Amino acid sequence: MEQINILVVDDEQEIADLVEIYLVSDGYKVFKANNAQEGLDLLEREEIHLVLLDIMMPGMDGLEMCRRIRETNNIPIIMLSAKSTDLDKILGLGTGADDYVVKPFNPLELTARVKSQLRRYTQLNPHSSAAQSTKNEISIRGLTVNKDNHRVVVCGEEIKLTPIEFDILYLLASNPGRVFSTDEIFEKVWNEKVYEANNTVMVHIRRLRGKMKEDTRQNKIITTVWGVGYKIEK
Repeated sequence: MEQINILVVDDEQEIADLVEIYLVSDGYKVFKANNAQEGLDLLEREEIHLVLLDIMMPGMDGLEMCRRIRETNNIPIIMLSAKSTDLDKILGLGTGADDYVVKPFNPLELTARVKSQLRRYTQLNPHSSAAQSTKNEISIRGLTVNKDNHRVVVCGEEIKLTPIEFDILYLLASNPGRVFSTDEIFEKVWNEKVYEANNTVMVHIRRLRGKMKEDTRQNKIITTVWGVGYKIEK
């Protein structure tokens, strides 16, 4: 990926301009939109690799825009919000966001999170063809996970996951029978110190299970070990 394009959607012009300065200095090309509809239009016209999305905007808010993006696109989405409660973060992550940053934020921290999400996304979407990707594939309990081409098949049906969801599933599937606590999952997948890991991981697990249609399956692939964590049985 030669040129990385980032879309910043925020109705506060000063914040959007500040974020643009830091991103451009890191070599990214920045597209800006001051409302959700304008942002969706840009996504259709341009090849965008990551979205920085404000939640509180007039008209369509960031949560609804995030839902619409996720209907067709698995690019990383980082939510920006002045709301900092656990409930607000769970709501933001629950709509499909990969990360959540509270305003006011340190621009250097934000760019570090951008780099982290882009690194994960590019690693899981390599240019090699599916025909060449035969290693790093795990098959277990009707689930096939291929790390080379980011392909996941559940009981014969291919499902689309975000990079975070894929990393969680691959971690569990590659260690069958082992129970991972929410703290362990957070540290291994996010590569960060534990920070409100429980809620963040639970939201992503819930999204992952929804895509895998676990609620319709008697023998679930991902097992909850109450009070301990999650695992995939052998």
